[in-house]
Amino acid sequence: MSGAVDWVPAEVDIDVPSSARIYDYVLGGAHNFERDRVIGDQLAQVVPVREMARLNRSFLRRAVLFLIDNGIRQFLDIGSGIPTVGNVHEIAHEADPSCRVVYVDYEPVAVAHSQLILRGDPQAVMVQSDLREPERVLNDPETRRMLDFDQPIGLLMVGVLQFIADADDPAGVIARYRDALPSGSYLALSHFTPDNMEEGMAKAVGVFSHSAEPIHPRTHAQVTAMFDGLDLVEPGVVFTANWRPESAADQGDDPEHSGIYAGVARKP
Repeated sequence: MSGAVDWVPAEVDIDVPSSARIYDYVLGGAHNFERDRVIGDQLAQVVPVREMARLNRSFLRRAVLFLIDNGIRQFLDIGSGIPTVGNVHEIAHEADPSCRVVYVDYEPVAVAHSQLILRGDPQAVMVQSDLREPERVLNDPETRRMLDFDQPIGLLMVGVLQFIADADDPAGVIARYRDALPSGSYLALSHFTPDNMEEGMAKAVGVFSHSAEPIHPRTHAQVTAMFDGLDLVEPGVVFTANWRPESAADQGDDPEHSGIYAGVARKP
């Protein structure tokens, strides 16, 4: 396998599954390893993880386009993961090439491949940092170079907050980002939930316990509370498949069991 992993950063332990690489695998990406694929396959036995990932990715696209329609031209994508087709800068630049994007992740493979893909792109950059350190993320020189904090920003936290334990106060972390953003900014997030999938999600928690990042699914009320201080846009916090679907493909076969809540809100 050594010849196949020459692209792997030296600090990566390929025997420890990572959420970013598992997500890459279930989306059909190529930047993952055997242990990531084992976890992905185990997840597929307890929850429809590939459909969940597809619907989550589709929500990301619709959310970005919604923000662009509402005047947003700069994005801060926290926990952006490994680059696959349909990244934020690709979606945004197709709509308006002037859009600027800052990606943030701490997973070395995600960072390395984002930097490779973005090389030579003056409108997008990758920052290696932990979302639980908002001040470090927000004050990174690349973040400050790319984003104008006097103008509205689209903050994206899509499919990442379930990896933040209650002890790390995810709602409090979000509030620190929220308070740093100017009026007219938006937050778009999605989050694993046990609602309507209690048994399967409990088993998924067990599967993820063998990875670098355990998951912490949360209820509708808990996810909704993450938008405190912001004005939710219609239809509020709903399953990803039900957030402003544009086609039957956006909704999938069973929208009420898509396993991930999503919402978008505006800062007054």
